Amino acid sequence: MAGLESDISNPVNSTTLVDGSFLTAKSLAKFGVDHMFGVVGIPVTSLANRAVSLGIRFIGFHNEQSAGYAASSYGYLTGRPGVLLTVSGPGCVHGLAGLSNAMANAWPMILISGSCDQKDFGRGDFQELDQIAAVKPFSKFSVKAKDVREIPTCVAQVLDWAISGRPGGCYLDIPSDVLHHTVSESEAEHLLVEAKNSRKRSDIASVPIPNIQEVVSLLRHAQRPLIVCGKGAAYARAEGALKKLVENTGIPFLPTPMGKGLLPDTHELAATAARSLAIGKCDVALVVGARLNWLLHFGEPPKWSKDVKFILVDVSEEEIELRKPYLGLVGDAKGVLELLNKEIKDDPFCLGKSHPWVEAISYKAKENVAKMEAQLAKDVVPFNFLTPMRIIRDAILALGSPAPLLVSEGANTMDVGRAVLIQTEPRTRLDAGTWGTMGVGLGYCIAAAVACPGRLVVAVEGDSGFGFSAMEVETLVRYQLPVVVIVFNNGGVYGGDRRSPEEIDGPYKHDPAPTSFVPGAGYHILIEAFGGKGYLVGTPEELKAALSESFSAQKPAVINVTIDPYAGAESGRLQHKN
Repeated sequence: MAGLESDISNPVNSTTLVDGSFLTAKSLAKFGVDHMFGVVGIPVTSLANRAVSLGIRFIGFHNEQSAGYAASSYGYLTGRPGVLLTVSGPGCVHGLAGLSNAMANAWPMILISGSCDQKDFGRGDFQELDQIAAVKPFSKFSVKAKDVREIPTCVAQVLDWAISGRPGGCYLDIPSDVLHHTVSESEAEHLLVEAKNSRKRSDIASVPIPNIQEVVSLLRHAQRPLIVCGKGAAYARAEGALKKLVENTGIPFLPTPMGKGLLPDTHELAATAARSLAIGKCDVALVVGARLNWLLHFGEPPKWSKDVKFILVDVSEEEIELRKPYLGLVGDAKGVLELLNKEIKDDPFCLGKSHPWVEAISYKAKENVAKMEAQLAKDVVPFNFLTPMRIIRDAILALGSPAPLLVSEGANTMDVGRAVLIQTEPRTRLDAGTWGTMGVGLGYCIAAAVACPGRLVVAVEGDSGFGFSAMEVETLVRYQLPVVVIVFNNGGVYGGDRRSPEEIDGPYKHDPAPTSFVPGAGYHILIEAFGGKGYLVGTPEELKAALSESFSAQKPAVINVTIDPYAGAESGRLQHKN
């Protein structure tokens, strides 16, 4: 079957037929998609192959969950919708993991699933499912292409919806019969032109100038102002405007976990190491690209002062209405910060290093860093979490710029890593995010390597988090991606068997604890089965050597770090929930 190799401006064949698979692939390519993630099978294998023939790189996974996590984080890293392709029924359901993750994190993503023949729906067809209904709670927009001629418009719609307003996940359903139906090449070109011309994107609401003036006045007269920046600001590429605002006003800043790196963690106005003081005592908080959710203690006492005035900057008017801040600005983070900088430029102010608030934050941050460094300086063997994390931190910093992209997941591993590992560049940290999603690790690694070619990707994972997606190390090897996965192996979820005596009873008392894994598991051997490089380390010297060799090689590798199973504890932020 002939392809649509000509541009839409060139003559085409009015008799040559193209099918729905090719028309879908052509629509994606024409509208800017250059990568897809997924698992092929009935009825989408041909669609994947045709996408590759049109210049779209298809990254094939072992399961749709990991592929979905890759698509969601690809949207965050690039600002363009990540695309996940799945088969019908269970494939679509598995893909909901990625789609829901995209929605929770406000990242642009498209899930495209095949579905059963329309004429057989309701009769128990192969992998039959009402997929439009299934995805509804996890999608901001869903559409089914009921006819082959609807495909270009449907593709354009989901791509536009994914990035309009607050970014999020969208769903496109393409029944098997539609994928096999045909239209002439000339009609296909006409449909593509129509879809392109009909594309519309809802603009982010403009910021009223009086609000900007009020915000500047509030910041200017605050005694203890604070700027909180989140991954929404990172997505908006707001780092330049944020740097200018922070340094011109002298206001301390606090990044959320994935906001780290918008300004370097080592910046003199960084309040990360004085977090409790910063949020507990500030009187005005400018929150940019972050939500007042569990990660920020909902903006409520006792963590925050009961008198704090929040200025919330968000692309979603609904979010501002939900949180009811003192002031709300609907707009793109970068655009709002640029307006603030422009307003301040006309009447500048700066707290200065000697300001009591700045001095208090600086003193507390230095004090806490010193305490942490004193603990980090000790080489503890068998490893606790701090010793290997310090060695990893130093190895990453030694690489300089461009900094590797860091993927972090796990309980103790992620919590300790957030405190120890230093981010110096924006969008270089991917973790469990807003939804606290475990299992994102290898999917995020693959997306990072694809979205940022030429840069090293380093994953620091707990053994539990790694286990969700461990088989994708084969995907790393297959595509020869520069990813080094470091597994903190402490033999289970949180660590060893920590049950109290009264919990060890009953007919299955001799079974391992629900939190336990096989002790001393050889995770490094898994990647060796596929031709990658594995390392087993248990001392500082062994870890340093493995990091040096694997970072230099920039080839797929797994470093299995043996951790004392009784080191670490549940996250302090979540301990009350467990």
